[in-house]
Amino acid sequence: MAGHILVVDDEVEVADLLELYLGNEGYQVYKFNQGKEALECVEKQQVDLALLDVMLPDMDGFHICRMIRKSHYFPIIMLTARVEDVDKINGLMLGADDYITKPFNPLEVVARVKTQLRRYRSYNSQGNEGPGAGEAAGELDIRGLWMSQRTHQSTLFGKKLDLTPREFSILWYLGTHQGQVVSSEELFEAVWKEKYLDNNNTVMAHIGRIREKMQDSYRNQKFIKTVWGVGYTIEK
Repeated sequence: MAGHILVVDDEVEVADLLELYLGNEGYQVYKFNQGKEALECVEKQQVDLALLDVMLPDMDGFHICRMIRKSHYFPIIMLTARVEDVDKINGLMLGADDYITKPFNPLEVVARVKTQLRRYRSYNSQGNEGPGAGEAAGELDIRGLWMSQRTHQSTLFGKKLDLTPREFSILWYLGTHQGQVVSSEELFEAVWKEKYLDNNNTVMAHIGRIREKMQDSYRNQKFIKTVWGVGYTIEK
């Protein structure tokens, strides 16, 4: 079996279409049109990736994403008809890994699912893809921040940091470029493996999420420093 995919969408036609295309690729699909049932499924079944509609009858997809991220770190792709930047940033800040706007080509969704699963499994197995791939696999220890590329684990002052694979990759990339200022464009293209577009706030949203988990105050930045107009750095 290629994997277990959670599909949450109150549009029956959309959910059925995703189930058909994903099923044809060998994925087992858990399909729901309400958030409560979906969250119960996450706790009872193995889930490797979630496709979450933003607008649902009982709770929105952002809330579901937030609840999942309390204890699970598999990839999450948001599905929505809302195209405003603020909606995209909200999803990314809550821990989503990707964002697809309706109407969409189901083949594109399948491709995005495969990409996210490939990255997630790679990051959690050998750690030999993504940022730092050119570096020798090993560990980083920066003023109390410890990271292992091999095990994909990280701690801050001995306390576990629950980072998503993408958050880990961002922090690892900055750590392996310690003392250098990394632009948003470089960071995005290194982690997402896609061309950076102007006015893309994705990196900023993820940096904000990482700082929140590290309790690294925006006003008193101890680890990830913002160099205005240039990018981000972890100082030596």
